[in-house]
Formats: sequence, structure tokens, C-alpha cells
Amino acid sequence: MTRTEIAILGPGALGSILAAHLVAAGHRVVVLARGERARNIQQQGLRIKGLARISTSVAVITDPSELRAAEVLIVATKTPGTQAALERLRHVEVGVAFSVQNGVLKDELLAGVFGADHVLGALADTSGELLPSGEVLFTRNVNLPLGELTGGAGRATRIAALIDAAGVRSSAVPDILAREWSKFTAWVSLMGLAAVTRSPTWRYLSDPDCALMLVRVTREVALLAQTQGVTLKEEGILFPLRPVLEAPEAEAVAAVRATGERLRTDAPDHRMSSLQDLEAGRPLEVEETLGHAARLASKLNLSLPRLETFYHLVAGIDRLRQIHS
Repeated sequence: MTRTEIAILGPGALGSILAAHLVAAGHRVVVLARGERARNIQQQGLRIKGLARISTSVAVITDPSELRAAEVLIVATKTPGTQAALERLRHVEVGVAFSVQNGVLKDELLAGVFGADHVLGALADTSGELLPSGEVLFTRNVNLPLGELTGGAGRATRIAALIDAAGVRSSAVPDILAREWSKFTAWVSLMGLAAVTRSPTWRYLSDPDCALMLVRVTREVALLAQTQGVTLKEEGILFPLRPVLEAPEAEAVAAVRATGERLRTDAPDHRMSSLQDLEAGRPLEVEETLGHAARLASKLNLSLPRLETFYHLVAGIDRLRQIHS
């Protein structure tokens, strides 16, 4: 059975970017993969292009029972099936685990398997795209914050430092839960609009009706965050949260549209991962993200009709994709 320094569950775009950089920096890394992705990595290694050019081999585990221990476990799979995937790793001796998945349910799922004292919070303002060739296009390298769920940097300091030194920007932060919720608050509307419009990000951010919907959905998710005792940060993802949440609606819409115009110039090809998944025929991240938020709102007796609409609309799009694929 395998013992390793770092195990990465899910070598898709971000998982491959992390694995390739860490291997190139001299760390002991294994990736847990299956199917065609596992075969591709075994035959051709990890191949990164774009913001970095790396081609390296990496140990691949296709049977989770073969992994015995990992000092650090990084979960980088898409959210569908996360619970089942983690259950297959319940036997693993894990020092610390963190997830770079979308949504805010991920920490709870990790704690349920490995114990809360073994879990760090994390989020990724870092992105890439897994290409049909098996290569990964590295497109965004802003930050990968890590922190203790109870507050403070703690163990995250060392891990963030080694990731950052490897070339993927990372930092230890004292307020990771606020940051996770801030990203999720912005991500919900971006994800939904990408799935509905099937357009590059700048296009729907620039459109007046789409920008209005983004503002209204974002404000609903912010209300949900506040009921959890979370004070949101200024930073969201792609656009600043404060003007969207606090300015008069017309000004908030104008701020979103201005962000769209900047992306039109600076990143015209940027596409949310939900759009990438939709076009590639992969399942959308619905239940563990939008669905989790909608169910939490219902449990708290919060009326968030636009969030509820987005959830059911995107769930329907995902279901129709599966029927016709």
C-alpha cells in the first residue's frame, strides 16, 4: 500500500495543475484517477501549457484501497459523487485534507470522513481547462487561500508556502470561511448564467438583463451567508462584491457590466467551468452547490426565489443533457 506526501483526488484541470507543479518542485505526489483520465496520465504524464509549461510523469492510483496514508489530501474532483469518493478513502491516514471544489458543503463532507480536526478550508481563484488531448490549459493563477476552519492560519501556513513555492500562488489566511462564502456568493450567479446563456463570461456580464439577474441572485445568496453568521469579504470571484451588494441596483448593474467590458479586453475567452462541463458532456455541479444552498434556505425558512429558480433551471439543463447524450 502507498504512503505519500501529497495525494490529489481528481486530476482534472486544477488537480493536474497542482500535481504537476508539486512534482516539478520535488514533492512526492500521487493522483487518484480512473478511466480514460488515468490511462492518459499513465501513458503521457501531466502536460500543462498556458501560464506554465510542464510535462512530467506522476504516480497514478486507480484503486483507492491502495492508498494507505497521505500527509496532505487535496480534493479536486467535480462535486457530483464527492461523498461516495470520500467514503472510498475513509481508511486512509490523513494528516490534513482540504478541497478546492466549488461550494461550501465540501468542508462538511471532509469532516464527516476524516474528522473536523483534520480539515482545512480552501478556495481556488485559480483555473484551467482540461482539453480533449489530455493537456491542461492553465489560464488563471491569482491565489489559493488556505486556513483553519476555526480561524487563524495554523497548519495552513506550511502547506500554502510549499504550494506557492511550487508556482501555484497560495497564501495562509485567518478568515477562510468568510472567503469561501464570498466566493460562493459570487459563483452561484456566474455558474447559473454560464449554463443558461452558454456564452463566454464577458458576454453575459456585459448584458443589462443578465447583469441585473446576477445582482439579484448574488444578493439572495449573501442573505443566506449572513444567516450563517458569515461576514462577506470584498473579494468575490471575477467581480467585487461590495458594490453589487451595497450600491443602488442600477449602480450595481453598471459595475457588473463594467467588469464584463474589462473581461472582454483582458480575458475574452474566459468560460466558467460549468460551461466547459456542459460543452464536454460532463455532469454539472448542481446538487452539492446550488441544491445545497436552496435546501439550506428552505431549512431556514428563507424565501430566495431567484436562487430557487436558478437551482431548478440548471438541474433541468443537466438532466436534459444526460437524456440526450
